[in-house]
Amino acid sequence: MQKKFMMPNTTSSDNLITFTIDGIEDVKGQNIIILDLRDIENTVCDYFIICDGTSNTQVNAIVNSVQKKVSKNIKEKPWHIEGSENAEWVLMDYVDVVVHIFQKHIRQYYDIENLWGDAKITQIKTSY
Repeated sequence: MQKKFMMPNTTSSDNLITFTIDGIEDVKGQNIIILDLRDIENTVCDYFIICDGTSNTQVNAIVNSVQKKVSKNIKEKPWHIEGSENAEWVLMDYVDVVVHIFQKHIRQYYDIENLWGDAKITQIKTSY
């Protein structure tokens, strides 16, 4: 049984994070982490959600699942989506929350978790 992630205080970002994680887990996205960027100066958003898929097909499935889950539950649409054509690294910009969906080898290459080493990291455990 998979663990559902719930943020402690319910704000619009918390709801967005919750339903984004649900969308990722619904199609077995892997290695999900949340980077809390709020305490870092001059960041472009409050949170990064990062995960990976095993192929461009799965990366696109994760994007579609997140869009459907978020739209259905909180009526939010991404401000911008980049990278869907190659589906190696897709960025979904919800303004306060930016979702990065990688193929595993691309995620390892760019290693954005370490680029934002000052951020608080929350690891989401998923088992498949």
